[in-house]
Amino acid sequence: MEQKSLADTLVDLEQKTYSSRELTQYYLDAIQAKNGELNAFITLNTEAALQRADEIDQLRSKGEAPPLGGLPIAHKDIYCTEGLRTTAGSKMLESFEPPYSATVVTQLANKGAITLGKVNMDEFAMGSSNENSFFGPAKNPWDTTRIPGGSSGGSAVAVAAGLCAAATGTDTGGSIRQPAAMCGITGIKPTYGRISRWGIIAYASSLDQAGPMTRTAEDAAIMLQVMAGFDDKDSTSIDAPVPDYRAALNNSIEGLRIGLCQEYFGHGLDPEIEKSIHAAVKVLEAKGAIVSEVSLPTVKHAIPAYYVIAPAEASANLARYDGVRFGHRCEAPVDLADLYLRSRSEGFGQEVKQRILVGCFALSAGYYDAYYGKAQQVRRLIKNDFMRTFESVDVILGPTTPSTAFKLGEKQDDPVAMYLEDIYTVTSNLVGLPSASIPAGFAHGMPVGMQLIGNYLDEARLLNIAHQFQLETDFHQRRPGDHV
Repeated sequence: MEQKSLADTLVDLEQKTYSSRELTQYYLDAIQAKNGELNAFITLNTEAALQRADEIDQLRSKGEAPPLGGLPIAHKDIYCTEGLRTTAGSKMLESFEPPYSATVVTQLANKGAITLGKVNMDEFAMGSSNENSFFGPAKNPWDTTRIPGGSSGGSAVAVAAGLCAAATGTDTGGSIRQPAAMCGITGIKPTYGRISRWGIIAYASSLDQAGPMTRTAEDAAIMLQVMAGFDDKDSTSIDAPVPDYRAALNNSIEGLRIGLCQEYFGHGLDPEIEKSIHAAVKVLEAKGAIVSEVSLPTVKHAIPAYYVIAPAEASANLARYDGVRFGHRCEAPVDLADLYLRSRSEGFGQEVKQRILVGCFALSAGYYDAYYGKAQQVRRLIKNDFMRTFESVDVILGPTTPSTAFKLGEKQDDPVAMYLEDIYTVTSNLVGLPSASIPAGFAHGMPVGMQLIGNYLDEARLLNIAHQFQLETDFHQRRPGDHV
């Protein structure tokens, strides 16, 4: 059974080329064969997945199969799944089984998607390489000596290696787009609030956003159609109609105004990646897009602003892990202070501890205005830059990452170098804009991602551009092991 796009797989299921059970077993066998090397999955849902596949097959025999009927997917291990272990990649939640499922999990299940299991991630989504996972790093299927990107590294690996039809991810500063770029798949971070965050373990609440990770833009449109929508359980959810994303894929892009951000090219960008992006731009120009240069002068401040705001919010969100109610609890605490101290010291990894400390410092009396308050002001200036730019262009284009996937361990002792891997992606989270990464070539034998940033609620346009590009190229069809 060859690996196919999600869209083609749904056609095969409807035509009964194979059953949902056969498809689910195929992916479970693939996981069994490859996961030992790739470390993509943390927890499998084997029995429940096969049982649900049988139920979907019975519904299909009656002509009652739901839209995603029998499609095997994986969830990033930050989505709560009722009765199925949810760890957030941390020792703190190593044995946690939620009593409820996240809204996104429920939405996908109600439409017939089958949960194969939970996939690896940086602890509490803090990282750009998946090396911060308590369960060890996931490994890039294009070269297992290299990182897959983070924090949604397990999701990217599972899709790229053919271990599932699609996966969910979350993106706080690039955690969908960066691993998508490094593993050669399609990933989209929608507008902040477009997808419910209810039941997703929080890292930085004003930045976190869920999204799909798939092989193609068409597959992303199918997934986003189900995932998007208002949720009254999430106070940040946007109450706005969800357009038909798939219907917009074939719209012409003739006359589309694309802005190349000057600040995303030049110093710090791998020349081979720059070459791939400019070649990709020519493909869009050949289809009628109008390309011009734009400037976003404040984006140079995005990384420092992000690494004040995100840790500050994380320090508040992670205060709940105190050894009292749920999560890791130390052995034989002497008193309450000892319980707090040892439970948190033992349960959290080094990167999480560092960010909690930075966040506490930024929010402390005497430093709040100098750091957190100032970072929020910079955030507004960055937004103003984007809003001004969108008066003259429809979408902003650039590379997703400054480098291709680097070697495992290469940057673990240099946090600044690691943080700079998100230099092109954090702006979308700070401003809440939708953005996508799509395969756009290869450099040094590894995938290159091209990032598209749109105006608020303009996901349909991003997917349309991505689909039109993928009609003219085959980068999204390449698989690990192919000659590049």
